Amino acid sequence: MRSNSNTQPLDAFWMPFTANRQFKKQPRMLTSAEGMYYQDDKGRPVLDGCAGLWCVNAGHGRKEISEAVARQVAKLDYAPPFQMGHPLAFEFAERLAAIAPEKLNHIFFTNSGSESVETALKIALGYHRLKGDATRQRLVGRERGYHGVNFGGISVGGIGNNRKMFGAGLSGIDHLPHTLNINLNAFTKGLPEHGVELADALEQIIALHDASNIAAVIVEPMSGSGGVIMPPKGYLQRLREITRKHGILLIFDEVITGFGRVGKAFASTRWGVEPDIMTTAKGLTNGVIPMGAVFVSDEIHDAFMTGPENMIELFHGYTYSGHPVACAAGLAALDIYEKENLFDRAIEMEDKFAESLLSMKELPNVIDIRNTGLVAAIELTPEADKPGERGHKVFKHCYENGVLVRWTGDILAMSPPLIIEPAHIDQMVSALREGILIANN
Repeated sequence: MRSNSNTQPLDAFWMPFTANRQFKKQPRMLTSAEGMYYQDDKGRPVLDGCAGLWCVNAGHGRKEISEAVARQVAKLDYAPPFQMGHPLAFEFAERLAAIAPEKLNHIFFTNSGSESVETALKIALGYHRLKGDATRQRLVGRERGYHGVNFGGISVGGIGNNRKMFGAGLSGIDHLPHTLNINLNAFTKGLPEHGVELADALEQIIALHDASNIAAVIVEPMSGSGGVIMPPKGYLQRLREITRKHGILLIFDEVITGFGRVGKAFASTRWGVEPDIMTTAKGLTNGVIPMGAVFVSDEIHDAFMTGPENMIELFHGYTYSGHPVACAAGLAALDIYEKENLFDRAIEMEDKFAESLLSMKELPNVIDIRNTGLVAAIELTPEADKPGERGHKVFKHCYENGVLVRWTGDILAMSPPLIIEPAHIDQMVSALREGILIANN
């Protein structure tokens, strides 16, 4: 029997310290990109199996976006977002609201997924205070959840390595159990059958603290950085039922799942569950310009818009919120998504993607393959006393053979651009198969 995986994914160290080129850990250098491929500093093509970092959904080097950016820089390079505005921000917000779940009609622009999460948490707390429920201050996240790297995000997040060096974080945080159960759900194609009852852990948290003290629950519809963990069938619907019953806001972190990754514009649309607040970033501009957006319901928006005209409604914002150049990039990205029908592309390619990956289920040390839309993960048995080593060997082999996949511990994640073709899938699977076999030796 396969054991249920409770190990924390070990994220590869990123490289903020680049003042000179004396690297302690030598980085792999990418120098250009077009379509489905990077080119590295040795001139080799490298198939992008990760859409950059879950963000380049329409593929690399889209001239429509770069030309829109260039035009906007020449016309209006910056406009302050406090007490001022510019037309593109309102146009972009209207376009986004048109593809969002029905009641999420209001947009707050940020600069990243991390900032989107911080914004969503503050809006949730502020909303309850405005409604006269100031005791609702507790927040509920989920084990293995990833919500960025700011203090709010790592507090409600459930990845220990993101938190252990930085102290206690925010107080008043609880966590739901994660939904990965390899014993019952290994090698499931699409959403797993078992685990809806895990949502009922929220009722236990509510019984402990009382609903009158809980502001919001935040989850990724599909946990991405925590290991590509799918929601069991009915799980998200059950969370929605419980939160609505107790007057608790439900926040979906769709930074990864937004803009076509699992099919449809958003996971909430594909899986038929509408949150009160939704965070996005990454695919928002196809990764070209840093930008995030928080979607809120009419009810939440209207609660803040009750004061006199000379008063600030929400004491929160960023210098670059709604940046005109980022808006131009986002509008051009939306044009591509809509013109090329990319929000449905993940559904069109889902069967080919899943069946190709599941063809590796009998390879040595493969304990699970999980997938939905155009995102998947392969989980491997860790080497004795060397967690992450086997996964790193496969990652290294794939890169050296012209395929980039994401390595987090002994989990290999794939989230290719939505423009992927069957031949690209075959190339990816071939490299993975060889790498898994080599890592077995």
